[in-house]
Amino acid sequence: MMFDSHAHYDDKKFDTDRHELLSVLQSNIKIEGIINAATDIKSCEQIIALSEQYSKLYSAIGVHPHETSEVKESYIGKLKAFAKNEKVVAIGEIGLDFHYDFSPRDIQRRLFEDQMILAEELKLPVIIHDREAHGECVAMTEKFPNVIGVFHSFSGSTETAKILLNKGWYISFNGIITFKNATNLRSVVPNIPDDRLLVETDCPYLAPVPHRGERNNSRHMKHTIIELAQLRGQSFEYIEKITTENAKRLFGIE
Repeated sequence: MMFDSHAHYDDKKFDTDRHELLSVLQSNIKIEGIINAATDIKSCEQIIALSEQYSKLYSAIGVHPHETSEVKESYIGKLKAFAKNEKVVAIGEIGLDFHYDFSPRDIQRRLFEDQMILAEELKLPVIIHDREAHGECVAMTEKFPNVIGVFHSFSGSTETAKILLNKGWYISFNGIITFKNATNLRSVVPNIPDDRLLVETDCPYLAPVPHRGERNNSRHMKHTIIELAQLRGQSFEYIEKITTENAKRLFGIE
């Protein structure tokens, strides 16, 4: 049983066949669950609606760093209201993106901290987006020692991973580890303890080889698990088992 710890089924790339695809995933006995991560307030509304239609879908609510310059001051109140839904299991995805810098960095930092405060208040785990901002993202975790979660689509070093692991955080990998140019990232994989490893798609993006360049979906996660198993010297079935158990533990899913 596989658990996709990070997806975006509200994305416009799924507009033509969203419900057809989700119905297939819902009936797929190999898929245990999927965390749909929001990017802005409208996205929160959409993913919650989807989670109410499909039992395997769960919601993470939050404002992505790309969207932080677009939100109104009332956004925290809206997130609090969304969090009352029983299918909301995390705050995310939140964090910093210093690669694209679609939003000014000072605004990214402020909303990141605001949402960490909210996660601490609501006692929810967080899903962190960290793109070329490893130092500041790690520093934010140190500022909130009572908040834990996952660094999704991990792109840092083994040293960064170990700092986070020592604080109780989880590390998630996706199709990037199947890419030929991901040598450094693949070297991190064997250093993650069994009980802190997660797997994701980040669909519709980052489809693993042999589907690279295609629209991604949760069924393609098996190729990432195959790569994880090879890199760690473990079986496919064992990686399936531990990543599913870890996701359910982190997000409080029974």
